[in-house]
Amino acid sequence: MNLDAMVDERRAEWDRLDALARSAHLTGAETDEFVHLYRAASADLASIKTSVGRSPVADHLSGVLSRARLKLTGAPDNVLRQVPRFFARQLPAALYRIRWLTLAVTGAFLAIAVLIAWWLQQDPAYMATLGDETSLKNYAENEFADYYSDHPESVFAGMVWSNNAWIAAQTIMFGITGIWPVYAIMQNSVGLGTSAAVMNWYGHGDDFILLILPHGLLEMTSIFVAGAAGLRIFWAWIAPGARTRGAALAVEGRALATVVVGLILSLAVSGVIEGFVTRQDWAPTLKIGIGAVALAAFLFYMLVIGGRAARDGETGDLTEYEAGTERLVAG
Repeated sequence: MNLDAMVDERRAEWDRLDALARSAHLTGAETDEFVHLYRAASADLASIKTSVGRSPVADHLSGVLSRARLKLTGAPDNVLRQVPRFFARQLPAALYRIRWLTLAVTGAFLAIAVLIAWWLQQDPAYMATLGDETSLKNYAENEFADYYSDHPESVFAGMVWSNNAWIAAQTIMFGITGIWPVYAIMQNSVGLGTSAAVMNWYGHGDDFILLILPHGLLEMTSIFVAGAAGLRIFWAWIAPGARTRGAALAVEGRALATVVVGLILSLAVSGVIEGFVTRQDWAPTLKIGIGAVALAAFLFYMLVIGGRAARDGETGDLTEYEAGTERLVAG
């Protein structure tokens, strides 16, 4: 290969490619020319490296092609812009999209818990299936309350946070099965209903409410959201609509996986309340009020901020650069 001759012949095309790559806007004709020149320059670079190896000409052409490639593919956002966008738009929009399914999961959970609690108290024989009289009475009078004070505040807060965050993450990530979210919701609702039945049976129903509500308002709402997100992913697989199942799962999986991050944070808040507030000998209105404020803040973020982001077209999915273009179309 005569490199000098090639440079003389191609330099005008390379310079034109560089000029188009630096241009802020391209017309349709310029876009076609840009793609044609990019392909030709890529072939030229391959020929130069094969015949000559590394050279100043090859380095210059590599720089031109790098700028052109960024023009074609775009560039990732700066991390200082990604983080605010995630928390101000992506995450709340993803939460907002599953608001009605979250409400349905909440209703199902409460219905099951109330039914279990009511049914167990209809006959002493039903209560006897849960354990002997001494054990159940000790649970109601001591064990249930002691659970919240057996460990130091920070240790207990970290323990319940990590456990609940793991449950929420599993519920979402295994949502494609359609079974795991239902299992998680059923298990928690039956457990809550059973505890309520035992506590009320032995005259400690008020203690049950006062110990559960401060942290439970936000904690259980977070679990409901996780269940809704998992079921939404499952439904994308069952009914993908006009998309392929793979495309539908990819979109919903990416969008709703962001919910895991949000729930880790909300469950951290509920863990702090459970570790530092629930055990305190404060007025019930104060403790429940703290939990209610935490829940109100979460719902405001989900419904108000999320609704605003969703109306602006945000879905919670990654940007096109991060996720890749689903389908190239003309026009």
